[in-house]
Amino acid sequence: MRRYLFIAATALLGVLTFAVVGGGAGTSGSGGKVVHVIEHAASDTTTDTGDPGDSAGDILTFANDVFDASDTHKVGTDQGYCIRINAPGSYECNWTTFLAGGQITVEGPFFDTSDSVVAITGGTGAYRNARGQMQLKARNGGAEFDFVFQIIG
Repeated sequence: MRRYLFIAATALLGVLTFAVVGGGAGTSGSGGKVVHVIEHAASDTTTDTGDPGDSAGDILTFANDVFDASDTHKVGTDQGYCIRINAPGSYECNWTTFLAGGQITVEGPFFDTSDSVVAITGGTGAYRNARGQMQLKARNGGAEFDFVFQIIG
């Protein structure tokens, strides 16, 4: 019985990996692959650590669901934190996106009024050799974000 459950679980993982990597993936100009997911920023919480109100040192934490590029199927989650550097202006962020095939970690700036590009710092599973960059684009007034991973490796 365990063997059949293992085979079924392995087949399901393969289907989910195709849905995230194959279904929403393309190739980047540098021979890598592109994975596009959409984060629903429902849990973002700011902890005021310094001067009252929006100020340097404040910490933004989050753990949100991510959906496929068509924004119709949940394909994973993310979690991370950002530290306010300039208020208003920017945060410096670090987070992990959890997908069926593994995890992708990123680090870099989040700008209050413009899109940004962050570095892919590593990954696990199907993304264990990942490097490259991720385009971060606000949608729906900051309620959602496009994560466009341009993965090399």
